[in-house]
Amino acid sequence: MNKKLLCYRCGESLSGLTLPLSRQDECPRCASYMHVCRMCENYDATVTRQCKEDGAEDVLEKTRPNFCDWFIASFDAFNGKEKELEDRARRDLDALFGGSGSGNETATGTSDADKLFK
Repeated sequence: MNKKLLCYRCGESLSGLTLPLSRQDECPRCASYMHVCRMCENYDATVTRQCKEDGAEDVLEKTRPNFCDWFIASFDAFNGKEKELEDRARRDLDALFGGSGSGNETATGTSDADKLFK
């Protein structure tokens, strides 16, 4: 059972980061913060407050860095289906609004819009 730690948002390997993840750790590809609820073993979208840990403080923004003492990096946080749906929606929006030819993408492939919604 030699699982790799992957970014919850883009699926990039986080092998360059050391565990436990610090509050300021970011994905090398999409620059999303990694010490977030969505990257935690206790995150569960189907339960109240989306956290399985009753003692944890309520965190409203599940993709923003936090100081939760219950944080445990999840090796199952990346959801390929969710990423596929996000990519499809982005392509549809690009087609609707004239594509991504605006030159707003950085060298890492992150657009200005991606930075706003990280």
